[in-house]
Amino acid sequence: MTAEVDPAVLVGDRALLGRSSTAERVADILRTRISEGYLPPGSKLSEDAIGGALGISRNTLREAFRLLTHERLLVHELNRGVFVRMLTVQDVTDIYQVRRLIECAAVRGLDAPPYDLSHAVAAVAEGEKAAKEGAWRDLGTANIHFHHAVVALARSRRLDELMRGILAELRLVFHAMDNPRGFHEPYLERNREILSALKAADRTKAELLLAAYLDDAEQQLVERYSELLGP
Repeated sequence: MTAEVDPAVLVGDRALLGRSSTAERVADILRTRISEGYLPPGSKLSEDAIGGALGISRNTLREAFRLLTHERLLVHELNRGVFVRMLTVQDVTDIYQVRRLIECAAVRGLDAPPYDLSHAVAAVAEGEKAAKEGAWRDLGTANIHFHHAVVALARSRRLDELMRGILAELRLVFHAMDNPRGFHEPYLERNREILSALKAADRTKAELLLAAYLDDAEQQLVERYSELLGP
């Protein structure tokens, strides 16, 4: 069954557009909402509903859709409309290959300490709060924020932008897990361990922990996707 996106989710985002709304800013809002889990795979994106919620023209919205389609977050189906993309097993393995290349290299290439770990610390605290409240979707979002913060240590705008797209795709993968607590909660402790290694300026340990983390997460997600999609 195809789900329609609730435009009420986006009404509060209108202020983010400022006085000169652009397709890039609209794409950024929609990408963020995908990363936060509000727009699940298979959701149909209504031009009228989203355009009305954000107060933008149809042409601006279509350009934003085009940008996100290029990023593999949306798909246009002829005579049906625009939908949040449903990923495949190959997408999952590809996402994790890219994550290893980016995240592990970001840690390996860190300059001499101290590192600005404030965003990573805040992401772990965000995850702890979500776990305490039983807000498992929010815990998944906090997990994404943590890994974005790790890559941000490289202080590269290009890497930062690339990682935002990769993590938005990752969020689409998370929706496949039928037990979000069982999936997300153990990784909160592993985020703490990575953070502790970074605080100690032990880049080697942090990279090893991160690599094992990514290997285990990929295996879990590939197994789940294989169950859902079949051979």
